[in-house]
Amino acid sequence: MSLDEPHTRPEITAALARGVSRLLWDHGLAPLLEVPLANGRRADLMGLTPNGEIWIVETKSCVEDFAVDQKWPDYRDYCDRFFFAVTEDFPRELIPENVGLIVADGFGGAILREPPLQTLAGARRKAVTLLFARLAALRLAGAGLVRADI
Repeated sequence: MSLDEPHTRPEITAALARGVSRLLWDHGLAPLLEVPLANGRRADLMGLTPNGEIWIVETKSCVEDFAVDQKWPDYRDYCDRFFFAVTEDFPRELIPENVGLIVADGFGGAILREPPLQTLAGARRKAVTLLFARLAALRLAGAGLVRADI
């Protein structure tokens, strides 16, 4: 491991989030980190495609992180496609076959397995899309990137 590689779980998680965000951007999606859902869960990453498809990506920094997470099925009701994103050395056989698989690092990533499309109902799609839009706008306003006096 070089000095530039992350060493701790928080560093690995941050690198995964950065790499997955870049991957989503490269695939034409608008990525957003840490999205709270109506069921009380928080998606690590959410991406919105140009045609309105919603992706959720759950990052797993290590096997222990994956093993203790029993809440991931709760995300599926809020997206059209669900992925796990892991590091290169994560044992991929642990990831269920019925979800997508991304391998990433701090610089980018690759989709190794596409998940099945589970199309959201119209009312749920509208609610999640509005949540996404409002959260993105509020974050821009909080960062001073948009005028708050409009």
